[in-house]
Amino acid sequence: MTVDDQQLTRYAIAARQGDRAAAAAFVRGTQRQVWQLLRYLTDPRHAEDLTQDCYVRAFSSLPSFRGDSSARSWLLAIARRVAADHLRRRRRRPQQADCADWQAAAEHAQPSEPPDMVEGYALRTALGALDPDRREAFVLTQVLGLSYEETARVCGCRTGTVRSRVSRARSDLAERLRSADPPARAVDGDG
Repeated sequence: MTVDDQQLTRYAIAARQGDRAAAAAFVRGTQRQVWQLLRYLTDPRHAEDLTQDCYVRAFSSLPSFRGDSSARSWLLAIARRVAADHLRRRRRRPQQADCADWQAAAEHAQPSEPPDMVEGYALRTALGALDPDRREAFVLTQVLGLSYEETARVCGCRTGTVRSRVSRARSDLAERLRSADPPARAVDGDG
C-alpha cells in the first residue's frame, strides 16, 4: 500500500492526538520502507526487531512531532538512528563463542535465497560492503524511492552530498559486481 507523504503526516498528527486507527494506518503505510531501510543498513536477521524498536521510539516521540517535515522523513530519520544505535551496540559487545553459535554462523554464511536468486544475493552483499553513508543514501533513493531532498532531510545533510554519495555508491556497486562476476570461459574451436 503506497500512501503519499501528506496523508502519512495527517495520520501521524491524528495518532499524536490518540487516534488508534490513524496510528495503525501510519504503520501500515510506512512499515515496508522502514523494514527495508533497516535491513540494508544492518542485516536481515535483525531488521524485524529493529523495525519494532523504530516504531516504539517514533510513538514515544510523537508528541514532539510538529509536522515541519513529512512524517515519512521523520520516521526514516528515527530508523536511521535505530540502525546506528544497533551497530554501535554490536561493536561494543564482545563476541562470545556459544555452542549453538556454529549453527547461527553457518546459517548466516549461507545465502537464504534459492540458487536462482544468486544475483540478488550478490547485490545485497555488494550493498553491505559499501561505506555506510553511501549505502544509506543509495537505499533511501534507489530502493525506497525517496527524493534527494527527502533523503537529505533524513540524513541531516545537503542535497548535493546525497547526490554525491549516491553517485559514488553506484560506481562502487558497479565495480564490486563486475569483480564478483566469474571470468568468461574461452571457447576452444577444437572442441
